[in-house]
Amino acid sequence: MVIIYGDVMDKETRCTDYHGATDIVALKCSACQKYYPCFKCHNRHEEHDFVPYPEHLKEDKVVFCGACQRELTIEEYKGKNACPYCGHAFNPGCSRHYDYYFTDK
Repeated sequence: MVIIYGDVMDKETRCTDYHGATDIVALKCSACQKYYPCFKCHNRHEEHDFVPYPEHLKEDKVVFCGACQRELTIEEYKGKNACPYCGHAFNPGCSRHYDYYFTDK
C-alpha cells in the first residue's frame, strides 16, 4: 500500500495547495522516498526541501495516480495528458513544475 503524506484532502491525492479535478498525482521525493501531492506539502512537513527524482532511473515508480491508485514511472507520466492505465486527465499546468520533481542530472 502506498502512503501519501502531506495535506491530503481526498483519496485521489488532492491537497490544500492543488485541489482541482485534474490534481490527482502524488510525486516521490528522491531524498526521503515519500510520496507527497506537491512540493509545497513536502516542504511544510519535512526538514529538507523536495529533491527531484533523476530521470535516468527509468524503472523506478515515482508518480502515483490518485484516480486508479497505481504507481507510474517518469516516462509513463511526464508529457502525458492522462494516466496510461485509467485515462483520468492530468493537470496540464503540472508541466510548469517538472523541474521541482524531475532532474536530468
